Amino acid sequence: MVKIMAVAEHSRAQKAGVLAGDVLLAINDREICDVLDYRFHLANRRVQLSLERDGQRLELVIVKREYDDIGLEFETPLMDEKHSCENRCIFCFIDQLPEGLRETLYFKDDDSRLSFLHGNYVTLTNLSRRDIDRIIEMHISPVNVSVHTTDPELRVKMMRNKHAGEVLSYLRLLADAGITICAQIVLCRGINDGEALDRTMNDLQSYLPALDSVSVVPAGLTRYRQKLYPLEPYTPEECRAIIAQVGAVGDRCQKEYGRRIFFCADELYIKGGIPLPEDEYYENYSQLEDGIGMVTSLTYEFKAELQFLADDLEGYRAPRRVTAVTGMAAKDSIRTLCAQLEAAVDGLHIQVKPIVNHFFGETITVAGLLTGKDICEQLRGEDLGDEVLIPANTLRADGDLFLCGMTPLELSAALGVPVRVCPNDGAGFLCALLGTNRDTPYYDANTTEKDGTIE
Repeated sequence: MVKIMAVAEHSRAQKAGVLAGDVLLAINDREICDVLDYRFHLANRRVQLSLERDGQRLELVIVKREYDDIGLEFETPLMDEKHSCENRCIFCFIDQLPEGLRETLYFKDDDSRLSFLHGNYVTLTNLSRRDIDRIIEMHISPVNVSVHTTDPELRVKMMRNKHAGEVLSYLRLLADAGITICAQIVLCRGINDGEALDRTMNDLQSYLPALDSVSVVPAGLTRYRQKLYPLEPYTPEECRAIIAQVGAVGDRCQKEYGRRIFFCADELYIKGGIPLPEDEYYENYSQLEDGIGMVTSLTYEFKAELQFLADDLEGYRAPRRVTAVTGMAAKDSIRTLCAQLEAAVDGLHIQVKPIVNHFFGETITVAGLLTGKDICEQLRGEDLGDEVLIPANTLRADGDLFLCGMTPLELSAALGVPVRVCPNDGAGFLCALLGTNRDTPYYDANTTEKDGTIE
């Protein structure tokens, strides 16, 4: 049962007599515990709400179109507390965070509901058979699973959870029920690579056709690993070997199943000095949020938008001078794209500034883990032009804070120039460089205003 915090004006729920403060017990006699129960049973055309009000139970009926919302609001999006992780993984990134960050960053989630709603990865270790049955009944798909290894003993060692091996059996239940599985393998040097990786990739193919894709990513290692399991980053030579190993399996899958299935993270290519694959290699980009094909996708979207705007760009005149912030991993690709845009637009000057991640350590090279503190320290005092452009993924989902706790407005004040937040897609990035997207967050400490326009 969950408490109703608000009822939307003129909604079906309001017209039926539901009040804020009512407790939702059931829909069509099915108990409601969280957002998944709610959404699944709300999909019916005839909805009987079982409510509790002032200690009394009452029943209200709403007739609606299938999947229509009825206007109820709850305390949290999940209508329940997030499920925390029960593992102590040897590579856990949260264990490598420094002290003093905002409290929410230290919460380890491992929630299958967030996998469905937001694409988060789950390890399956805090799911019961009843949870799996519910996923199957509701056909919650896809489910993103952090597999890491299919060797039960090795999985227990890596995740330091005695149940980590036995819950691998859930994969078969999900696959047999037609639930799409997107898997992740976080590689730890000398632990689950080499022959162990071969075994994992071979075992995972047994879940086809339910298996959609598998991302192979190196463990992120910060400089805060004191007293943690000793792990070392991969060398460039080792990165190339991993790409060849995974690529060979992907080639075989392409021939046998018509899909590549296994993909390496961009950072393995960049660190290994190997050119990133072309657009068609990544098929449907199903693992984009895990850093698989992100640079290639950005590049192709940018070039497509540049071609689309070609005629309009001929009449575009600046002058406009901007500084584009990026991480060390993507600096060469970003510089190439910016040079192409500069060549097409008279009076446009773009300064690309790759930021070294001193906050987490120089082995962290992705833009998404840059902090306002590092950006500020490395840009302060420089001629930054009309505005500084930062990637949207440097900020939390609400778009208001860097990992270090600094706000974009505080960064603008420290640098003395406006700060614009760039979308993570190529078209949005190009328009931000031109200053033509008028719906991107724009922070100017001189006006203390945030809007989507250029002053």
